[in-house]
Amino acid sequence: MSEVKRLDINYKTDELFEDFRNFGNKDLYLVDELRGEMIDASSDSPFYGVYVGDRLGARMALYRKGEVEEEHFPNFDDYLVIWKLEVLKDFQNRGYGTDLLDFAKSQDLPIKVIARNQSKQFFLKHGFKDLEQQNNENHDILTWEP
Repeated sequence: MSEVKRLDINYKTDELFEDFRNFGNKDLYLVDELRGEMIDASSDSPFYGVYVGDRLGARMALYRKGEVEEEHFPNFDDYLVIWKLEVLKDFQNRGYGTDLLDFAKSQDLPIKVIARNQSKQFFLKHGFKDLEQQNNENHDILTWEP
């Protein structure tokens, strides 16, 4: 298992995200999310990543309880949202996405995820439940409970 590290909210992290903007999927860039967090300097970083050498090979945004969604978690007061999880193509199929997911699960809270870019099977393989619902962008909504 690779070490998952919390990424700082600063311009160095923006530089680390450059590979994802150049080689990743544009729906997962996290540009607006990172810049929004830079403006709100009082918040803890929701960004986590796995380094491969000195290069960031995988990353995700992990937020605490977004909008009120009791319909997904009626028995829980708190939960996490994996906003975007991405592994660069050069580093796929090495377990880095699983490491990020395991880190999120280790927080022992329910998790909601929006399956973008054909990622639904990945989440199903890791114990997420398909709610058979879609968000307003037609992406599938999945959940996991500890």
